[in-house]
Amino acid sequence: MKEESKQVLYSVENGLARITLNRPEKRNALNDALISGLKESLRGADEDESVRAVILKGAGADFCSGADLSALQKISGASVMENLEDARSLMELFALIRRTRVPVVAAVRGRALAGGCGLATACDIVLAARDARFGYPEVKIGFVPAMVMAILRRNVSEKRAFELITLGAEISADEAERLGLINQVMDNEDFDEGVDAYAGAFTKMSRSAITLSKHLLYHIDGMTFEAALQSGADLNAIARMTEDCQQGIARFLKK
Repeated sequence: MKEESKQVLYSVENGLARITLNRPEKRNALNDALISGLKESLRGADEDESVRAVILKGAGADFCSGADLSALQKISGASVMENLEDARSLMELFALIRRTRVPVVAAVRGRALAGGCGLATACDIVLAARDARFGYPEVKIGFVPAMVMAILRRNVSEKRAFELITLGAEISADEAERLGLINQVMDNEDFDEGVDAYAGAFTKMSRSAITLSKHLLYHIDGMTFEAALQSGADLNAIARMTEDCQQGIARFLKK
């Protein structure tokens, strides 16, 4: 990996790619190098046919505390075009998670705040340790969780989304699960093993079926009912022609 990507650790073992935000002394706060490293790692996982799922986590006590001080200073002194370019970089990261063909699982310990909360909820699955905290405190400094809103609105109800983005409060992992913001809460002491077991289940599934399912699920956002059905019919026909499906049917018929 490139020099700047050392702020992000990447490894692959037993079909699982592990991406670790590696700035524990800064609570894994987002900066240009970290965002660039995340993109590079996600692209690497997407291109590796041996990878069946990605686990995204933070080194140390926290998952990600949002933008770091240098990033905020950069924002305050930048021009409109510079700020737009900077925002687009984070936008590309969120979109890349959606485009990655295999499931991306966020494993959240400690705090996932602001852009860090957005990063977690941009993932396909969010698993949280019991002590995890989530929140969008941007309004407290006059900022808007703008791109994150597109993700949040697809995860929780309109009224809950409004509450989260306008009050800026931190919520517990249990509350986040109740709202539908995350998938599952696990006990702190068993968290790492629980995440591995959860993500490991994807290694036993058809990679092509999961890839097609992920694409369709996100592709139908905003479609009419009829258009979504048509997209489903088209993808159904494609799925039937995959090697995984044909081999799966053959095994079933032999039983």
